[in-house]
Amino acid sequence: MPLAPIAPPASSAAAAEAQLPLADAWGPALARPAFRLSWLLLVLGFAGLMPFVPGFFAAIQQRPGPVLADPLLHLLPRYDVAVPVFVLMYGGVLAAVAWLTRHPALFLRGLWGYFILLALRMLAIWLVPLSPPLDLVPMPDPFTAAFFQAGDAAITKDLFFSGHTATVAILALAVRGRWLRPLLGMTALLIGLLVLVQRVHYTYDVLAAPFFAGFAYWLAGHVTQRAAGEHPEASFFEQEEPAAL
Repeated sequence: MPLAPIAPPASSAAAAEAQLPLADAWGPALARPAFRLSWLLLVLGFAGLMPFVPGFFAAIQQRPGPVLADPLLHLLPRYDVAVPVFVLMYGGVLAAVAWLTRHPALFLRGLWGYFILLALRMLAIWLVPLSPPLDLVPMPDPFTAAFFQAGDAAITKDLFFSGHTATVAILALAVRGRWLRPLLGMTALLIGLLVLVQRVHYTYDVLAAPFFAGFAYWLAGHVTQRAAGEHPEASFFEQEEPAAL
């Protein structure tokens, strides 16, 4: 009796997919009109929003706002931890983007999620004017200053909610794998703690960030449902890497 062929385990298939050339990963996706249209709309969305971002942050920096009572903040030490924050955040971004380039549908959803997250954060900051903690330790970021800052004045009133924490949180949702997603999740938690030590955020800002990230990623799933060819909830908590398109 001939033996039935044994299918390779899912982890082997995922590992094989990770070795595919980029052209093989992106070719089938780009062949779908809905995928190309979603990318076009996303590019137009960023092109329409980004010119207003520096002026927006310059305007909110001029607004008065209350200094909040935050008992938990005073229990934490106060240090300049800007370098660890930047290393963790941009290291996480590079790791996630490197993985997502092999998975076009998830890359698209992740970028849509970030676009929605940026819009939500601007809305939240506008609706909740705040002044930073009085013992803030300045944390200049040359990269974000190039895109979000108008002039030389540092932005300190972009408080609710934490953009550093939310950015890494949404990347943790966007990727798959048994080690990368938990690693990015832990990185988001550590960044949230460090920005409190730096006193550039209140506890409330950090606690709210993952919820906004989760909502943005969920909404991005609906926006990209047709382009990605999957139900938005189908892979929200999925750990395994997706099959090749």
